[in-house]
Amino acid sequence: MFNSHLPAFVCVADCGSFTKAAERLYISPTAVMKQINALEAHLDLKLVERTRQGIRLTPAGEVIYRDAKFLFDYSRRSIESARQAMGAQDTTFCVGTSLLNPAKPFMDLWYRVNRDFPSYKLHLVPFEDDHQSILDEIGALGEKFDFLVGVCDSKLWLDQCSLLPLGRYRKMCAVARDHPLARKERLTVRDLYGQTLMMVKAGDSQTNDFIRNDLQRNHPQIQIEDTPRFYDISVFNRCAETGNVLLTLECWRDVHPGLVTLPVDWDYSIPYGLLYALDPPEDVRRFVDAVRALDPLEQG
Repeated sequence: MFNSHLPAFVCVADCGSFTKAAERLYISPTAVMKQINALEAHLDLKLVERTRQGIRLTPAGEVIYRDAKFLFDYSRRSIESARQAMGAQDTTFCVGTSLLNPAKPFMDLWYRVNRDFPSYKLHLVPFEDDHQSILDEIGALGEKFDFLVGVCDSKLWLDQCSLLPLGRYRKMCAVARDHPLARKERLTVRDLYGQTLMMVKAGDSQTNDFIRNDLQRNHPQIQIEDTPRFYDISVFNRCAETGNVLLTLECWRDVHPGLVTLPVDWDYSIPYGLLYALDPPEDVRRFVDAVRALDPLEQG
């Protein structure tokens, strides 16, 4: 029965609509419908009925949904059992690293707790910060890699992973090196009047939604331009090419060499932390507990 379109079908069933499933999968509703149609054609079964309230599974769809969930759970358990079977030989933590989510903050934690894991080694696993596929990477926690350290205030991310908060990064602004604001050492909010401020579109981040509402209510002189919900290098390129201002983070100062990142006289910040699987293996739990036991100042 297994088919590559099953994950989309299960997501549609869980969300109750193509639109919500498309948002979670970060593809268009049309693409979701095409996957469902392809699955129905492959199985020669009617799985979904469209209603005014959303979608409803047919009796055949209920059976496929139940068994697909079983397959996914069985696969996850099989991988976990295989890892457990390796026993003491499996003494490697795999750590994801990318341009926007580098492994260095994890390394800083590791050197503070590695005495509790004397036989363990680290293996860095690179991945791309592509706003269209980043949710797949987050969903791979527990399989492709054990840990990430990154900014995380995304509802969509937190549906797929666990988070141990470590601190907060200040919100800053980036501009092209030839932008008039680039000559300043520090910005005020009034410096942004008449500018176009790029920031993630509303609905997924409580922090960014608060900032958006605050600026729109108290500083309507600032024009806001939506970016994808998850930054990638294309967002930084657009800032450099358009002369717009980009809402960014202190930890991303060096992401794009054509941009200057400046502090702003505001109190905006966003949480970051240690990301790991929703149902992690025992050694990952032990590592998380060891980090949690650190003094907050030791966590950085």
